[in-house]
Amino acid sequence: MSLPETVRITEIRRETRSISTFVLDAEIAQSEPGQFIMLWLPGLDEKPMSIACPSPLSVVVDRVGPFTMALHERRVGSLVGWRGPYGRGFRLAEEGPALLVSGGCGVGPMVYLAARASEQGIPTTVALGARSTAALPCASEFQALGANLVLATDDGSDGYHGYVTDAVRELGLIDARPTVYACGPEPMLVAVHRLCLEARIGGQISVERYMKCGFGICGQCALDGLLVCQDGPVFDVQELDGVRDFGHAHRSATGRRLPLR
Repeated sequence: MSLPETVRITEIRRETRSISTFVLDAEIAQSEPGQFIMLWLPGLDEKPMSIACPSPLSVVVDRVGPFTMALHERRVGSLVGWRGPYGRGFRLAEEGPALLVSGGCGVGPMVYLAARASEQGIPTTVALGARSTAALPCASEFQALGANLVLATDDGSDGYHGYVTDAVRELGLIDARPTVYACGPEPMLVAVHRLCLEARIGGQISVERYMKCGFGICGQCALDGLLVCQDGPVFDVQELDGVRDFGHAHRSATGRRLPLR
């Protein structure tokens, strides 16, 4: 465990009406896409945030609760704290293309992963889903990295009309038998898990759970017998086979097991 380092926000980029990228005056010497930091707002709370870029350290944050609403009220120059990195990240396959599937604020680690794939010369397709055009985050970042970008919107306002996982199936994005990497809402992850098993292709899935410590002490992020902060947050699809809570339940701040909405 390390104590939080207090740094200033150097840049805030608004991605959508509710999602922004926060750039911090810090960098991480060694990290992997899919790992996370614990972000601290002094006097309020501390929450896990996926790394979107290690240098400068950046996170993509959706305004969904008290902590993230407070973060969105911060301005350039405001102080925040961070510690990490923690967890197990994505492992890029050495052979074959990569298919990155993302929805909502799950886009953060996908930006980092796409950048790493670009560095390694891996052909990459990014399937990005959202409710509408206005809710699609970071599309320009993926295009700048040279990824083939496939968009899907629930209302049909841009790209494929429907869920991003349906776009993956119907547009033949798995025909080249890529390794699939996914991060986003859990119903989407369950669909990606099923798709990988049915097509018999490799896949890695980043799972989100409530965390307090980030390094395996509190047990709040339990996923059946697994700890998301240590065993994940990235799991191979086979590791999630038979995991009862995946797609069904999570734990509250008090440790109570609750159904996923």
